[in-house]
This record gives sequence, structure tokens and C-alpha cells, in this order.
Amino acid sequence: MLLRFDSFREFDRMLGEMREPRGRVPIRSMSMPMDAYRHGDIFRMHFDIPGVRPDTIALTVEQDVLTVQAERTWKEADGDEVVIRERPQGTFRRELFLSESLDREHIEARYDDGVLTVTVPLVKRAKPTKIEISTVGGPNVIEATAETPPPSTT
Repeated sequence: MLLRFDSFREFDRMLGEMREPRGRVPIRSMSMPMDAYRHGDIFRMHFDIPGVRPDTIALTVEQDVLTVQAERTWKEADGDEVVIRERPQGTFRRELFLSESLDREHIEARYDDGVLTVTVPLVKRAKPTKIEISTVGGPNVIEATAETPPPSTT
């Protein structure tokens, strides 16, 4: 699996939303709808975050957690009488758990038309190497191959 899903964290988020007073949109419930898919040797994610300024978007990786954060604000001008306010304002945040098969060192991101696209390549595996195995009885050599595992991130 390329992205791990933490079902307990999602459950805690839903419980927190149910505890909020009616009519108030809590910051933690402001989600970023996302599509994620693998295409060849890359993993790509698209986050919908319309109406945010690019300079408010932060993308960080710490150990195996990719965090996307953005902020959308709007202040009414003097004399404005707000009739309806449904668009969530404030900080949007989403955390994803990256598997070891993704290369955290080469993540790329682009923001265009309200969509943040994050591209993460798969870890490049080393080519198979031949391992010579000698036998106890003599100079017979048996050839074998092995793939080098990805480098440990810990």
C-alpha cells in the first residue's frame, strides 16, 4: 500500500465534528478533498483548495507523515452586511502517512486553478546483483541474484 490510512484518527475527527455547536464550522472539519493514484513510477495526489493564496500553502514531510496546510480568509469591509457565510475560513490541514516505497527526498508540488498537485516518486530499487555461493566440497560456484532493499528511513 502506498499511503496508509489511520482509521482511528479519522474516527476521532468525526467524533469531534459531532461535538461542535450547530452552525459553527470547526477548523478540523475543513477538509481538502483529495484524489490519489499511482501512474507508473510516481504517486500523485490532487487536493482541492480553491480560494487560497499560494503563499499560504505549506507542504512538509516529517519522518513518514506528509502534511498539507493552507489558509483561506475573507474579511467583510466596513458597511458590509453578511447575509450568508457558508464558505469555510481559516486553516485547512491534512496529514497522510507515506509508506517506505515512496521517495520523500524528491517530492514535487504545483498549485494551479485551486488544485494542489503533489507528486512523489517511488523509491528506485537497485538492479539485481549476483551473489556467489561456494559449496563445501570444492570450487563449484552457484550463482544467485538478490534485489537491494530500499534504504531505511529510520
